[in-house]
Amino acid sequence: MRFLMFKADGGPRLGALRPGSTDEKVEVVELSEIADLRALIDSGDEGLAHARAALASSRSKSRRLADLDLLAPLDEPRGNVIAIGRNYQKHAEETAFMDGREPAPPTIFTKAITSLTEPFADIAIDPSISDKIDWEVELAVVIGKRGANIKRARAMDHVFGYTVLNDVTARDIQSGWGGQYFKGKSLDRSSPTGPWVVTRDEIEDPQSLKLFLRVNGVVKQEGDTRDMIYPVDAIIEWVSKGLTLLPGSLIATGTPDGVGFARTPPEFLKPGDVMETEVQGIGLLRNKMVLAAG
Repeated sequence: MRFLMFKADGGPRLGALRPGSTDEKVEVVELSEIADLRALIDSGDEGLAHARAALASSRSKSRRLADLDLLAPLDEPRGNVIAIGRNYQKHAEETAFMDGREPAPPTIFTKAITSLTEPFADIAIDPSISDKIDWEVELAVVIGKRGANIKRARAMDHVFGYTVLNDVTARDIQSGWGGQYFKGKSLDRSSPTGPWVVTRDEIEDPQSLKLFLRVNGVVKQEGDTRDMIYPVDAIIEWVSKGLTLLPGSLIATGTPDGVGFARTPPEFLKPGDVMETEVQGIGLLRNKMVLAAG
């Protein structure tokens, strides 16, 4: 199933894409008895059964996807977004080259939940804060089951589903403020996610998905999750050592090579640029960069 959040009747609503809808008429069934995606995750099998019944019923209230104002599907994950650094070999190598050291195992850091924004939202650039805004396409994992010290063999049992995340980064803050990963990756409403969360059962193999990042139609990143140094199950095992993962937590699994700051010469986003962030089988984000209001 594919779950999304949208704005209607003065507030947020939870919906699911009706299976079998065509591109011309994608229907979204409103799951009015469940407040949001986090509540659905908390409801476990009972909530999923309710969603399946609603999708199968011809009496369920539905809306056309094209008419909806989509929100971030998991607007407030539980806790900061957990993120994995240097998890694709070529990106680890390009980053190490820029830093002047050998590639290391992936770094775990977090992003503020206030950095998340809608899948098609404009993203504001304030040059007085940063003029070196960069892109990072990532597969993100939504945790569905609480756990700590999770063994890799059982890690996928803790996955609810997957979504797309662009880990937009202020490189001058990340590097120039003394290695501020958290601050450089947490500017308000800078990191689009969505457009929906695809449940685990719909993705046969999370390690066989292609990733793309385009700026103004030009491909900047093209990767494949098979090239992850640490695949999804290993990430969950590693992150959960001595740390409890909660239902509704969001994990960004890293980005392939092709980021702007490592290019020759370096490239950064500017007002008017349009980013398209895509993960095969999950969905596509489209965001225009705009100048922050004075």
